[in-house]
Order: sequence, then C-alpha cells, then structure tokens
Amino acid sequence: MVVPELRAWRAARPHVVRVARTVKPRVARVTRAMRPRAVRFTTPQLTAVAAVVGLALAAGAVTAAGPWDSTGQRTAEHDWAASREPEGGTDHARKSRTPRTSPRPAPSAASVLAGLGGSTSTVPAPAEKALAKVLDPLLDNPVLGSLRTAVVVDVATGERLYGKGAGEVQTPASTTKIATAVAALAALGPDHRIRTRTVLEPDTKELVLVGGGDPTLTARKPADGWADLRTLAEDTATALKARHMDHVTLSYDTSLYRGPDLHPIGVNENIAKVSALMADEGRLDDSTSGTAMRAQDPAADAARKFADLLHDSGITATSPGPSKATSRSQALASVSSPPLSALVERMLTNSDNDIAEALARQVALATGEEPSFDGDAKAIRAQLKKLGLPLSGAQFADGSGLNRADKLSAALLAALLAKAGDPAHPELRPVLTGLPVAGFTGTLSTRYADAPTATGVVRAKTGTLTGVNTLAGTVVDKDGRLLAFAFLTSDAAHPPNPLEARAALDHTATALAACGCR
Repeated sequence: MVVPELRAWRAARPHVVRVARTVKPRVARVTRAMRPRAVRFTTPQLTAVAAVVGLALAAGAVTAAGPWDSTGQRTAEHDWAASREPEGGTDHARKSRTPRTSPRPAPSAASVLAGLGGSTSTVPAPAEKALAKVLDPLLDNPVLGSLRTAVVVDVATGERLYGKGAGEVQTPASTTKIATAVAALAALGPDHRIRTRTVLEPDTKELVLVGGGDPTLTARKPADGWADLRTLAEDTATALKARHMDHVTLSYDTSLYRGPDLHPIGVNENIAKVSALMADEGRLDDSTSGTAMRAQDPAADAARKFADLLHDSGITATSPGPSKATSRSQALASVSSPPLSALVERMLTNSDNDIAEALARQVALATGEEPSFDGDAKAIRAQLKKLGLPLSGAQFADGSGLNRADKLSAALLAALLAKAGDPAHPELRPVLTGLPVAGFTGTLSTRYADAPTATGVVRAKTGTLTGVNTLAGTVVDKDGRLLAFAFLTSDAAHPPNPLEARAALDHTATALAACGCR
C-alpha cells in the first residue's frame, strides 16, 4: 500500500529536482565551508533550508498533501521531513561507510513556517522606533512614487509594530487576492471542492455539461491531479452505454453565474471571461500561468473539447450549444476540483486572476449574494467583516485586483495575513503557505537574486499595475519571530519604473527579515 506521504513525495519529485538545481551552487559553497570547521547557521539560513525541503511538497504536491498540523505545515510535509531526522542532511547525510574526511551532515532545519501560531523565540518583538529607523528611509525612496503606506504586525500576538499611513487606502493590485483567499476559506472551508457534472434530460437524448465554476478544470493529459474533462467524458460514456445510448445532443450550462462575464478591464491576456464552465482557463496555448491568448467563449471551447473526448469513448455528440439543465435531469457523472486549500495556494503562488475571480464567485454563492462582480464584492466584504478585520475605507470591485477601483489599506492586508496565522483560524493557513517564496516559487522565483539572506525567508504576494507596486507577506526575522507586512506604493501622475520599484520593495522586505530592531 502506498502511504499518502509517499504519494505526495512522488508528485513533488519534479519540483524537488528543479529546486535542487536552483540551490546546488549554495549547497556546494556551504559544503566547502564546512570542511575545515563547523558552521553556525543563522535562523534565516535554517529557514531557507527548510523552504527548499518543505516547498517541494507545499508548492509541488498541493493536491496530494492533506491536512495541517499545529505549526501550519502539511502533515505529509511534516512526516516526510521527520523521516530525514536527526541528520537532516538530505544532500550529504553521513552513512556508516562514509569516509571520515567527508563533509559533516547538514543540521536539521527549522519548520518552513517558523513562528506560526506562536513565536518560536523568547526574544521580544521588534520595537516600533527601531523598525522605523530601518524602514522609513527605504520607504521614502522616490522610485516608489509619491504615495507609500506600510504596516508590520507580530503574527504571534497580532500587535502592530510599525505603521506608515496604515489606514490610508489605495489601489492594492494583486495583493487583493489575499482578501479573496481569506474570504473564500472562511466562507467555504479548506476542504471544499467545486464539482463539474453531466446530466441527461429525461425522455430525450440531450446531454448537458453543467459548469460548477471550477477554474482549474483541464482537458489536458496528464491532468496533474486537477479535475479533468477526459475522466468526466469516460465516466459519462459508461453511464450512457449502460442506457444503450451512443449518440446524444450535447448542450452546456453556465447559468450558475450572473451579470457580465467580461472583466471591467476588457479583453486582456491576463484573464479569460468569467464563466462557470471553462477548461484550462480558456488558454489557447500550453501555458498554465501568466498571460496567454484566451478563447473568445471559454464555455463553448470547453464543450467542444468535451465532445471530442466523448467521441474517443465511443459516444457521438452534436455540435454543442448553450442550454440549462432542468430539475428533472438525471445525474450521470461528475468530477471535483482539488480542495479549496490547493486552489488558494495556486492562485496566490502564480497570481492567477482566473482562479481569483472564480473563488470570488464561490464566496457569493456560499453566502447568498448574486454571483457577479457586484455580488462578489459584497460577499467578500461581509466575510472579512465577520472576522473583525479593519475595513474602514476599503472598496472591493473584483477578486483579482485587476480593477483599479479596488481600495485597501496596509492595515487591512497585514491584518489578513496575521489572521491567517492565528491558531484560532487554522482554516486560513493556506493563505500563508500559498504565498510566493523569495527566490523559489511563483511571482518571486526570479526576485531577490541580490539578497541571499532573504531567499526562502521572505514569502509575499506581489502586486503590479501601471503606477502601482505592492508587496504583502511574511518574514521570519533574525530573532525567529514571524512578522506580517504590507507595503503599498503608487503614483498615478508619474508612474514609477516598475523594475526599480519592485527592487526597492524587495530591499525593504529583506531589511525587515534581517532586523532584530530592539
């Protein structure tokens, strides 16, 4: 029998190889340094090593790994890491036949989310004045534009340690996805799955493909753990053949959603039309993230692919058209998305706009609001209000942050992150584990190249629109405390150079990670 941890490891193996190649030069340097004398590792270095080990599962096997333990790690990740102890030397653990002149085993690393749910350090939290001395000059950098706000919070206590225009709202760009993630997890729970199904209308040969709003539904092979149309087609074909049917009239149902399906920014390679039915986000290439040309009608595109897959399973279908399943329809087959925790992590890691808008719709559906852009905004706000978060001045216009009408404060973003680390809300933990990791994953994979002390230590959601540059996430400071931060900057009149602005924000987060600040 294959245990869940082994399945998770097998699923993550390609990601382990990719991460290993990234860190190989660093491992070599550490190995050489260890030959003549023992090396004393700092907390950030230990945490970075932990990120290399843990991220292979946390980011690479989100569909295979299961529940969370008290530290915020996935159980599978924890068990896999524990199996390596006490040596912890996944790169060069000493064996009985190892020559005495070989490198000593690497020390066991601290957990990936050191400090989550409570400080791992007995050292007091950073002091406000000391933080201001470090952060103020960095945030005053003119390359960030004219408006700069920031907040730092101690996750263990929820105490605000630093504030600069904390309550002032401005366009947050993609850091809006943090709010969407918290609202979705609070409304639906981390184990919620989105179902796509087929039904047969009685006394007819009309087969209806009913969209449930799963933005990760795929028609590709292999499906890599996501719900796939191929399986749905095969199961549907089996059910039809049991009824002695091999020819159907195919329809598709997208009636779950209301209102306009086109995002207010218009046709854009950053997002498809928001539909209850789509395959591979309507992408017209083989990409799984980032920009791409999209199908003009994602639902029709998915239905055509489904018809082809039915044909492969021996069922002939007419050219599909829109329809609506009736209450008398008979269930045939269904496929379900991975748990919501995995969708949230993929959304945050890749800054996936399609998943963000789909999750916003799911919040509206779960809370009785109209599943539309307007209803989504009301639903998200209501969920955050229930959590007691600081919503003064906040405005929600979408789930992705592509809409400039979104207005959030640094205080709200930092509070969202702190809430996700609150032991009383373990259901929100995927918000933290889904954050891109400096130098390793998602939208931070190519950043922090000149800041080795921040690599694997800074975990943050990025946000960029013309004239807007934001960063919100967590760091483990040099004393081992987990801090949540939010940096929002913008200048509509004189848009900053985005590369310079991003670098400045990265340097600010790096300084926070390196700061004891007492």
